[in-house]
Amino acid sequence: MMLQAANVVRGAVPPIVRPAGGSSLLLTENQQWIGGPPPLMDKLTPRERELVLKQGRRKVLNRGQTLFSQGGKHDGIWLIESGRIRVFYTSPLGREITLAYWHVGNFVGGPEVFEGTVHQWSGVASSNCSVVHLPGKELRSLAVEIPNLAIGLIEGLTFKGKCYSALAQMLGTRSITQRLAHLLLHLVELYGVEDADGRVIAAAFTHADIAHMVGATRQWVTISLKRMQEKGIVVTKRSQIVVCRTDVLEEMRGQSGDKGWCTGKRL
Repeated sequence: MMLQAANVVRGAVPPIVRPAGGSSLLLTENQQWIGGPPPLMDKLTPRERELVLKQGRRKVLNRGQTLFSQGGKHDGIWLIESGRIRVFYTSPLGREITLAYWHVGNFVGGPEVFEGTVHQWSGVASSNCSVVHLPGKELRSLAVEIPNLAIGLIEGLTFKGKCYSALAQMLGTRSITQRLAHLLLHLVELYGVEDADGRVIAAAFTHADIAHMVGATRQWVTISLKRMQEKGIVVTKRSQIVVCRTDVLEEMRGQSGDKGWCTGKRL
């Protein structure tokens, strides 16, 4: 049963704990970016953290609930306290592409961080989440007052800009098959747990979720994973994927086109 997410309170929040699986999930070839940027509040003193959080409002979201919508009024950012937020763009025809999944310590709501514009993309809770909303006007004042907060915002925006640039490059230069192989290897690195058959991706990602990350259709992902299973590369167990042959995925990631294990149209 879904719980109501109307619990919004002012005041301090518990210390942020970074998840073992890393702080971001995004499609990039740069392994140094997998862990994400430093948490926004890392360089702040306890007193500075207190000043920031006094201006924030905590909001609890259930999985699937929308945090902000593309085209909606923009006002500040949300600091992720727990859970995971999926950020995605929707085309005029309704097709979605996932930009990234952001975890604890990251902020979402950019590329603007203050106020007066509209959201360029949407954010939705991909797991039960707790976030702290920092309104634009208050955030602007805090950035002037606390230099380390301003530096954290700049570092975070720089990292996100690099990530979205890398995503555009991969979408334009890598085949869908290569991107799928790359993503599976990335998921194994972040969430892999040893299993009798290989390494289980111990995180809930549907075929539709994977499709939105690699720029394909759900049907294409389902067919591709089935073919990979027939070749002994992966094993699908209910809602989980077990990667058996990372070496083959490495080879697929380096292919020059959609030939070999899976077939599909290029974007």
